[in-house]
Amino acid sequence: MNDSGTTLGIDLGTSELKLALVDAQGALVASAGAPLTVSRPHPHWSEQAPRDWWQALLAAAQALRASHPQAWAGVRAIGLSGQMHGAVLMDGNGEVLRPAILWNDTRSAAQCEELVRRLPSLPLIAGNLAMPGFTAPKLLWVAQNEPELFRRVDRVLLPKDWLRWKLTAAAYSDMSDAAGTLWLDVGGRAWSPQLLAACDMTAAQMPALVEGSDVAGHLKPDAALALGLPEGLPVAGGGGDNAASAVGIGAVQAGDGFLSLGTSGVLFVVTDRYRPNPASAVHAFCHALPGRWHQMSVMLSAANCLQWVTRLTGSASEAALLERVEALTDAERDRAPLFLPYLSGERTPHDDPHACGVFFGMDNATDAARLGHAVIEGVAFGLADGLQALRDAGTEVGRLALVGGGARSAHWAQLLADVLGVELQTVAGAEAGGAMGAGRLAWLALGRDEGEVCRPPAPRDLFQPRAGRRPALQARLERFRALYRRTRDLMPRD
Repeated sequence: MNDSGTTLGIDLGTSELKLALVDAQGALVASAGAPLTVSRPHPHWSEQAPRDWWQALLAAAQALRASHPQAWAGVRAIGLSGQMHGAVLMDGNGEVLRPAILWNDTRSAAQCEELVRRLPSLPLIAGNLAMPGFTAPKLLWVAQNEPELFRRVDRVLLPKDWLRWKLTAAAYSDMSDAAGTLWLDVGGRAWSPQLLAACDMTAAQMPALVEGSDVAGHLKPDAALALGLPEGLPVAGGGGDNAASAVGIGAVQAGDGFLSLGTSGVLFVVTDRYRPNPASAVHAFCHALPGRWHQMSVMLSAANCLQWVTRLTGSASEAALLERVEALTDAERDRAPLFLPYLSGERTPHDDPHACGVFFGMDNATDAARLGHAVIEGVAFGLADGLQALRDAGTEVGRLALVGGGARSAHWAQLLADVLGVELQTVAGAEAGGAMGAGRLAWLALGRDEGEVCRPPAPRDLFQPRAGRRPALQARLERFRALYRRTRDLMPRD
């Protein structure tokens, strides 16, 4: 550990809260995590109780403090990252009014249509189509379905910013996370009165805005005691999970990018200006660093699909299922079923909250291995659709860093390279994800130089597209696309 101490990066994911201790050179010292669960009380709903986030933070902090006491004692600042788009509704006393509605909740499809009717210019201001995953339609749903509760809403916070509230009693958000609400003028990096008014909301209900590398609150005494850290530590603005992950792998200049294979699947490319192209369901967001933006394609179920098929087939673990998948021959893979990976609807390129998962082409030879292959291949095909949308939006993609839990599988990584036709590079420390970037943003909030702190980590494995696999995969990709077109109107709409 460097003598100048460490920072603590906190990443509030959907299935896990992760912590990372980061040294003054922006390198990972240690990490720890605590699991989270999602509540789905009704079809299309996805919720979590914010109090569970706080308990997960305390549990992970206790583990990391015990395993690395010296590095923990050297923490000089805190950074935050987290799942985007979630709605934490608070009353005037700072109490949470209901479970947080998450990014992969699709109950507000009708409210998206209503928002665009109310404000047709919404996509150009917000840089994005109105989709159920975003925060704004969630509030319109609450207004229409829980009106008494809506009248009590004094402030809306994003998930990581609720943790900031618990840590500091300060209400702030950074530009990258705020860009995912549909309330931000993304080009102007400010709350939009027009977008807020379309939801019967006001700027007074919003947190103050900062850049991700700015100080946004200080650790209050009771939180410091609970975490075993000094009170008064600065807390950086931080970033939405993908923007923070980009900082963590050094994707900070125009043209830098990554592919994230987490619960969701993301293709992320940094831009030096605001470049909206909502027509193709490509997201245009602010980066977590000043003067930069990014374009992003998002599929809602990626590594989550592997978890699902592991449970479905009764496999001992994801790794055990992937071992069986890897043992298949190419000929067996090319005869496997096709899989549409739309377990939670889909964003890029379909913007279809009603899309659902489909297996097609099963026969008596279909077993767990073939289903497992169909699932990871279907995710790769979904990402290929996202890559095409980025290219249609004018974004050129070269070599991409591969991050997220799915990056641990070399077999899946090679399949992705083959399907996308793009070189993929795994890097050291990528498993820390947004927590690593949050720790780096905390160093920047202390005044450290971006060029020193945000250097790309050491490369690990390089996966190059294999030309020999291209024809068979391209043929299956075309069938995959046709399958969605043919089944789209048959999918349930309620």
